[in-house]
Amino acid sequence: MGSRQVAAVEDERERAAQAPPHRHRIAVLALPGVPPFELGIPSRVFGSAQDAEGRPLYDVVVCTADGAPVLSDAGFTVQPAAGPEALAAADTVIVPPTHAMPELGLGGPLPPEVAAAIAGIRPGTRLVSICSGSYVLAAAGLLDGRPATTHWNLAPEFRRAYPRVKVDEEVLFVDDGDVLTSAGVAAGVDLCLHVIRRDHGAAVANRAARMCVVPPWRDGGQAQYIDRPVPEPTVASTTATRAWALEHLGEPLPLTRLAEHARMSLRSFTRRFRDEAGMTPVQWLTAQRLEMAKQLLETTDLPIDLVAHRCGFGTANSLRAHMRTAFGVSPAAYRRTFSPYEPVAGAGRSAESRTAGR
Repeated sequence: MGSRQVAAVEDERERAAQAPPHRHRIAVLALPGVPPFELGIPSRVFGSAQDAEGRPLYDVVVCTADGAPVLSDAGFTVQPAAGPEALAAADTVIVPPTHAMPELGLGGPLPPEVAAAIAGIRPGTRLVSICSGSYVLAAAGLLDGRPATTHWNLAPEFRRAYPRVKVDEEVLFVDDGDVLTSAGVAAGVDLCLHVIRRDHGAAVANRAARMCVVPPWRDGGQAQYIDRPVPEPTVASTTATRAWALEHLGEPLPLTRLAEHARMSLRSFTRRFRDEAGMTPVQWLTAQRLEMAKQLLETTDLPIDLVAHRCGFGTANSLRAHMRTAFGVSPAAYRRTFSPYEPVAGAGRSAESRTAGR
């Protein structure tokens, strides 16, 4: 190889090193009858994901199966930016719901242009559905033998139409590796944030959630639909006890103490609490304590061990374990992301912490 060729190779390597990294390409397939809200979720959420320098991490494009406009279920036409070629080039394909293909509810075939477009997706591409977009994936045979979810109200129909799919209508979303499915509307936001978290970590996902003004994390296994009946006037309720517990989160709150406050037997209290709150008392207390911890980490410079004590976790190690389980991030990392406070190493405790043990 001559000196000029060597120099050309070196120049090419230098340009490649200086070039911005490849952004993950997401294609959102707009089908006839698509609800505008669900169609806009991927662009809004993934468009809010940025690296530490403020650079976007995803390229999101809306396409249709044949490149032609489609009519949304709101009565206006969606003009796509691309056609099926976007699906073939995508790293992730997202399928929002459609309200104009009733044949899919009977297990019928996909329209030819949709089937052809999906067949052109490269092997290994990550597939995501929002709400009844799961029907499209199921009709294409992409959910056979796999766990999946859809809107809880559609689950019986979905199960009849696609018996080879392992449907779980009790969860917000299902992550099965390269195929992810979610329930309706807000669960699509949860799944998109989950994907960002999986790709780039909790801090990036939390910043995207902040930009969208949505909760940064809801566990995929959380129930889709919780029936919270309003108790009859003559039926004992746990409402007052929950309000009281919020004022005493820093104290030990065993079930016996909660049941005593509600003037119920332990068994009746536990059953009534689950009926009204949609979770067990222990799960609810943990969630409320985590919310309080986040607020203290964001708005104060209290040491983490004192934050843990004030929230009822007892020790910093306990708080750290709970936050890692719930949010995938430590208290210190959460504070660095969301708080203006920068605790000084070795600094003395605040006046409040010095007096806390008196």
